[in-house]
Amino acid sequence: MAESDTIDPGLDPVGRVAELRAAIAHHNQRYYEADAPEISDADYDELVRELALIEAEHPDLVTPDSPTQRPGGSASAQFAPVVHQVAMMSLDNAFDDGELRAWGDRLVRRIETAAQATFVCEPKIDGLAISIRYEHGRFVQAATRGDGRVGEDVTANVGTLSCVPHQLPAGAPSVLEVRGEVYMPVSAFEALNARQDAAGERRFVNPRNSAAGSLRQKDATVTASRELALWAYQLGAIEDGPSFERHADTLEFLRSLGLPVNPEIRSVPTLEEVYAYCREWEARRHDLDYEIDGVVVKLDDLALRTALGSTSRAPRWAIAYKFPPEERTTPLRAIQVSIGRTGRATPFAVLEPVFVGGSTVGMATLHNEDQVRIKDVRPGDVVVVRKAGDVIPEVVRPVLELRPEGLAEWTFPTTCPACGEALVRAKGESDTFCVNVDCPAQRAGRIIHFASRGAMDIEGLGEQRVYQLCDLGLVADVADIYTIDWDQVLALEGYGELSVANLRSAIEASKDQPLARLLVGLNVRHLGPAGAEALAAGFGSLDAIMVASEDTLAAVEGVGPIIARSVVEFFAVERNRIVVDKLRAAGVNLNGPVGGVGAVLDQTLTGRSVVVTGTLAAYTREEAEAAIKARGGKSPGSVSKRTTAVVVGDEPGASKLTKAEELGVPILDEAGFETLLETGELP
Repeated sequence: MAESDTIDPGLDPVGRVAELRAAIAHHNQRYYEADAPEISDADYDELVRELALIEAEHPDLVTPDSPTQRPGGSASAQFAPVVHQVAMMSLDNAFDDGELRAWGDRLVRRIETAAQATFVCEPKIDGLAISIRYEHGRFVQAATRGDGRVGEDVTANVGTLSCVPHQLPAGAPSVLEVRGEVYMPVSAFEALNARQDAAGERRFVNPRNSAAGSLRQKDATVTASRELALWAYQLGAIEDGPSFERHADTLEFLRSLGLPVNPEIRSVPTLEEVYAYCREWEARRHDLDYEIDGVVVKLDDLALRTALGSTSRAPRWAIAYKFPPEERTTPLRAIQVSIGRTGRATPFAVLEPVFVGGSTVGMATLHNEDQVRIKDVRPGDVVVVRKAGDVIPEVVRPVLELRPEGLAEWTFPTTCPACGEALVRAKGESDTFCVNVDCPAQRAGRIIHFASRGAMDIEGLGEQRVYQLCDLGLVADVADIYTIDWDQVLALEGYGELSVANLRSAIEASKDQPLARLLVGLNVRHLGPAGAEALAAGFGSLDAIMVASEDTLAAVEGVGPIIARSVVEFFAVERNRIVVDKLRAAGVNLNGPVGGVGAVLDQTLTGRSVVVTGTLAAYTREEAEAAIKARGGKSPGSVSKRTTAVVVGDEPGASKLTKAEELGVPILDEAGFETLLETGELP
């Protein structure tokens, strides 16, 4: 619905409006009163969005009690009602850059000159809206938003929040209503779930629901134990207080009274800077210890706000820019098991495709047998799917309220779906393995890994081509890549002379990759890029590594006993030694930097901090960070005043670039990075 913004011409608008209003009322009750939503925020937004579109095309269907005409949900009967002196309104939403720009254009047209349109941008906290009332400087009441006009009295609970002052400084207004958002910090949420795990109790779903549930406890001591926090972002009623011309001034006033105001709030003079702020926080949304799901944009000038006014549910002078949803609900069609290059059997969910985290997702990980059992997801469930940025999508939980009666539990298979051999789970281990090293799924997985960007980086040799070559018997191990019968390949459908020539060229070029990349590609358990680089630098050749003892390997800085044992065990296997001999015969580079056992690279970056962002040609992100650390430097994930340089590849993170430019931190391309690694000097 949100993607097309069109209404099916065959739709019965009267019937559909009734369905949507009933569904929205149900989900409001689950969200605002029960604190147990059945659908994600994004799915809820789509229901409201569809209703608004139908009402826009059929104005005669609009009624005063429609969810599009009033904010929030209703107050619960569990708490005493509180009538807000100034209504707590909702915000209209913009779901993409185009809608945000359209709102900005409308706003500018409504006021006399664009120069008047300055803005305040705030991270949109994913919590529970609250109104806190002070009389003569004393905390007297706190209420939820409710339906915007009447909320719930949660005074005793809010009074337990350490960040909420009970007495304001001398000179405070005789009446002051503070609007804000109560939230649960991510760190507090994780600690809460750790306590639940220790007690054998059910885990909480997410920080937002945990905050709402914690705040609306009948026993305030429970609220006090949950480590809730508050960001104040707006004035409500105020009597006998100062007058203000700009919203930014009201925030400074709240801050001066000792109320917590978010330090990330920023005043910006133009709409272009508004859009830049939204893009920045969309990229940085996980940098904070609290969850945000968008950015709130407000006109700064309070007189202009009054002139623009509001609709029945939302002000015209503000909007919420919503980030792409990271959680959605969708039907779980099936649970299947994949076999990786190490033989590990990983269950995954086959989903009704859903747009989440910026892309359409049809499959999501379930991690292992224990996680499927703990989450109790079953084929036929409606499940919550989460995808944050580039993180692999995962199934979070089932929506138990929607589970069909009698739905059977899923059981982990006992045989490998690829080769039919028995699956084995060692005692005390969480993972299950196919132990047949000739399993076709493992064989293909090892070759795919060998050709990947983090290993030998053979462009054009992706999953589908590897599976095809394996099925045809053209490759059986990673060394066979270098002896492919290209005449047979040319005879295959989909392979032209140019594509074959490009693939042959990429395979030939991979022979010159550094030894560390070859070590990664060989798929030695526990050996990652940093350990591989340490071994290559410490021994100088694959032959030296193959004959080294565990103690000698473990003596190399960055290796240790676990990696050392895995390396010795790997090269003790005859078939692995045969693969190395085949690689040697094919002319693959088996030598690394000149050095002796325990040798280290020149410590050119001692005391330096180098941040890497974007994709580099010669390094994966992990390899770039390992190269920095191997030379005595640090490679943090964020930019600060202490950062020596920011290395920028393709498609860098906008927030890191912006921060580097603001702080005057040097920005290097890949050639400059190489110079820095070698000399320790900025080019």
